[in-house]
Amino acid sequence: MNQCLRWSESNVRKVKQRLGVTAYRPGQEALIEAVMEGRDALGILPTGGGKSLCYQLPSLFLPHAVVVVSPLISLMKDQQDKLEERAIPVAKLDSTLSREDEREMVDEIREAEPELIYVTPERLEQDDCVSMLKRAGVSLVVVDEAHCVSQWGHDFRPAYLGIRSAVKALGRPPVLALTATATPAVVSDILKQLDIPDATIVNHGSSRENLLYEVRRTVNEADKEAQLTALLNEGHQDCPALVYVATIKEAVALFGRLKQAGVSAGLYHGKLSAKERHRTQQAFMDDEYRVVVATKAFGLGIDKSNLRLVVHYSLPDSLESYVQETGRAGRDGRPARAVLFYRLEDRRVQSYFLGGKYPRREDCASLYRALIRSEEAGGQGLTLKELAAGTALPEKKVKVIAALLEASGIVKRARRVSLIRRFHDNDELDRYLSEYESRHQSDRDRLDLMMKYGQTTECRMRFLTRYFGDESAEDCRRCDNCRTGAAHRMVDVRTLHSGSGVAA
Repeated sequence: MNQCLRWSESNVRKVKQRLGVTAYRPGQEALIEAVMEGRDALGILPTGGGKSLCYQLPSLFLPHAVVVVSPLISLMKDQQDKLEERAIPVAKLDSTLSREDEREMVDEIREAEPELIYVTPERLEQDDCVSMLKRAGVSLVVVDEAHCVSQWGHDFRPAYLGIRSAVKALGRPPVLALTATATPAVVSDILKQLDIPDATIVNHGSSRENLLYEVRRTVNEADKEAQLTALLNEGHQDCPALVYVATIKEAVALFGRLKQAGVSAGLYHGKLSAKERHRTQQAFMDDEYRVVVATKAFGLGIDKSNLRLVVHYSLPDSLESYVQETGRAGRDGRPARAVLFYRLEDRRVQSYFLGGKYPRREDCASLYRALIRSEEAGGQGLTLKELAAGTALPEKKVKVIAALLEASGIVKRARRVSLIRRFHDNDELDRYLSEYESRHQSDRDRLDLMMKYGQTTECRMRFLTRYFGDESAEDCRRCDNCRTGAAHRMVDVRTLHSGSGVAA
C-alpha cells in the first residue's frame, strides 16, 4: 500500500490548473483523498461526472506510474491525446501499436517515464506485460468501467476477471474502480471480483440534473422515422445528435435514409474497419456531422460537450446500457435531451441477442467433460481450438464458456485452458449449471425492467435512480411524465431484483 502522501493545497491548486480544473465535482475529492492515502476505492459517478480526474491528478504526485485498465482503444487514445496536450507523460499498450512503436513505448515504461499507462484488460492478461510493469513500479491500478468485471453487470467482459491476479502479481498496489452504472448487487460483485472488500465506496449515483428524459410511443418504422425527423428539426438544430439502434442492418438502413433526406450523417458500427470507425468518431468530434447513427459499439468515453440530443431509435438491452448511452449528452452541464422510441415489438430483437449471448447448459457441460478427458489422458489442458474441435462448438462460444468456468474458479485460462477444480459428482455440476442459467435469467430481468421504463407513468429519473439503489430520489420535474402530470405512481423496481442477482 502507498503511504499517506503529504500534499499542500497550493500544490493541488497548481495541478488542478494544469489539468484545466477549477473546482471538484461531487465525489471527486473523496476519491482523490482515498487514492493519495493508499486506500482501495470504488467510485460510482454519473456519466460525465469527471471520473478520470480521480486518478489523473494523483498520478502527478504518486512515486510510480498509475496503470489504467480501459476497455476501449478509442477511449485510451482520447485520454492520451488530452493528457499529451497538457504535457503529462502517458503511454498506452494496445493492439494498434506497430512493433517499433511498442518497443519505444516499452522502453519508456522501463525507464519509468510515463506517469499514466493505459492498458486493455486483454494485454494485462499477458505475463510479460505484468512483469514489465512490476519492474517499472506501479503505485495504483485503476479499473475503468468497473461494471465490466461483474457477471451481474450489463456489459460483462471476461478479460476483466484477470485483473485481480494481475494486481496481485504487481505486488498488490491500491485499486481504484470506477463506473457510472452499478446496482447494489453489481457493487458487491465488483468488490469481490477485484478482491477489494474494504474499499472506500463513494456513490453519487446516476442522476444528471441537466438531462431531460422522454419516451415516445411508436407504432411502426415509418412513425419512428417521422418522429426522428421532427426531433432533429426541433430546437438546437445546429447541435449534434446521436441516434442509437440495435442492429448493424438497422444502422445502415437509417443512415442511408437520413443521407437521402439531406441530413449530414455519419455511420458507426462494430463491423466497420478501425480506420472507418476512427474517421467517423473524429468527424463527429469536429462537428462535421450533424447526426451519427450507431450501434452500442459507439460511445464509451465519448466526451463531446455540445451533444444536446441522444435518441434511442431501438430499445436498449438494460437500464444500465441506457444510462451509459444517454450520459453522452449534456456533458457541458447545459440542458440536453434523452429520448427513447418505444414499442412492444422491439423486445424481440434484444431477446434474440440474449439467446445468442449465453451458450446452452449442455454446451458448458460438454466443454467441462472435454477437459476432464484431457486431464485423465495425462494432458496439460487444451487450447481454444482444441476445445472447439473436441466439442464441435464455435471457438468464439468456447471462449465465452471458458470465461464463465474461470469466473467460477473451475478452470484457468492462459495459453491453454486447464482444470483447477473438479466437480465431485454430476449433482455438483448440475448445481453449477443452474447458477449459470440464473445469469441468463438476470439479463432477461434487466430487459423486462427496460420495458417497464418505457411503460411507466412514474418520474423517469426517479425510476432510474431507485434501480441503482437510491430510494431517496424525488421527482425530477423535467421528464415527460413530470411535465404532463403523469408522475403519480411508483413502480417497484425491486420486484424483479429479488432472487435473480440483478440488484437487491
